[in-house]
Order: sequence, then C-alpha cells, then structure tokens
Amino acid sequence: MAVIAMAREMGTRGSEVALGVAERLGLEIIHHELVEHDIATWTGMPESQVHRLLEGEASMWERWKLDERRMSRYTALEILELAAKGNVLIRGWGATYLLKSIPHAVCVRICAPMAYREGVLKDRIGLKDEATARREIERNDAAHTGTMQRLFGIDWRDEQLYALMLNSARVPAEDCVEHIVGMAQSPAFEETPTSRKLLMDQLILARVRSTLEREFGSTTNRYGFDVEVSDGKVTLHGATPDADVIAETIRLLQDVEGVTSVESKVAHISFVSYAV
Repeated sequence: MAVIAMAREMGTRGSEVALGVAERLGLEIIHHELVEHDIATWTGMPESQVHRLLEGEASMWERWKLDERRMSRYTALEILELAAKGNVLIRGWGATYLLKSIPHAVCVRICAPMAYREGVLKDRIGLKDEATARREIERNDAAHTGTMQRLFGIDWRDEQLYALMLNSARVPAEDCVEHIVGMAQSPAFEETPTSRKLLMDQLILARVRSTLEREFGSTTNRYGFDVEVSDGKVTLHGATPDADVIAETIRLLQDVEGVTSVESKVAHISFVSYAV
C-alpha cells in the first residue's frame, strides 16, 4: 500500500502535483481539516486553536500555554495512524520527518526559486505585485519553519528528510507527477513484511507514549521510564521507588492496540533514611 509524504513550498504548484499523484495511484489526500480534527480530539483542544498552532498563526499567549511535547506526540500519533492505513498522500505536518525511516514511504519535497513562487502566487490569488507575494511567501515559510522546529526540533528544508526533491520551476507539474509515481511503483519502495513491521512498531510506540501521558501526565518522566517496541512486544526500562506504578503501567499497556506483551525491566529503588 503506497504511502507518500510530501512537503511543498507555497507557490510551487505542489497542490497540483499532489492531486495528480493521488489520482494516478488511487490515494487519499490527507487535508489539514482531518488532521486538525483528530489532533483536537486527542488533545482536547479546539480545532481552531490546533489550526493556528500547526499553521504558525498562534498568538504568543497561545504558544506560551502550549505543551509542545504533548502536541508533538499527538501529531506523530496521528500521522503514523494514517500511514498505517496505507494508500495515502500526507501533505505537511512533519510527515516527511516522521516517516523518513520507513522503507516503503516516499518522502518528497516540491520546491522552486523565490521569483517563480512569486509569479505563481501573484497569478493564483490576483496580487498586484511580486513584493506582496514575496511577503506572503516569507510569512508562510517562517511560520512553517517555526512550527516544525518547536514540535520536532527539525529544519524541514534538510535534504536528508527526502528521497526526492523536485524543482517545479524546471520540472513541470505533470512531470513531477510522473517522477513521484514512478518512484512509488518501484521495487525500492514496495511494502514488505519488514517495512510494515517497522511502521507498526513506531505506531505502537506512539500509542504507548500517548497512553502513559493520558494516565500519568508528566509524572512518567519523573519515574524515568523508557519504552522499546519490537514486534509488538513492549519493554520498559528505568527506575522508580513506587512498585505500584510499575504494575499499573504494565496493566495499562497490555490494553494498547497492537501490543502483544509487556515486559518490565524497571528497577524498584528503595530509599534509605539516615538519622542525624
């Protein structure tokens, strides 16, 4: 099942490319409304606030109140859930970063020089001059860069995130479609049991972390738990003075979808008090 993650710059005709690829391969394009709705459901935040945060439009007050680690985890969970369903094209949302290690995921970036982007945007929305278009493009780029840095600590322009980068000023949109379709259909990006296992282990890990956060909040960090997942088997590492927390964590994680077993290697620490 094809999985394509696409990062596109404003004014590069990336939307046209995405539509063309989806039509050729029979993929569902994941629009921002679906992602924002599901993240809002996970986090309990209003959809409008999730939209502003992910689009880099949140006020300073909203960003100050945001638990960025929590937002990052739930965004990752949503993207991995979508990828596991297969036959999807996910635009933005850090998907190229989250899926770059999945062998059958095609991570693509559509880019172009600023002058070309200015012309596309000017024609598309009827702007009077290139300077206005440039300001809008720079605002959009800065917002996206800031959001990806805050949520995942990455520079989304890093070429190591991508299997393919296409300059739409040199490669027409229809040819971009052909390149991406060809890559998605090549043996190098065919889904295999090994690549499926890798994706599912990452998804289960995301589910486990979200479950622990919902139950314990930030206290799980205080107890120092670390989690590994392999073939659905969850292994806990760390140390805690509270044996009940270990038992409760095992009980919780046994009910997480995809988990086949839970093993604890968490050390139970006993405190010794000394009389002075």
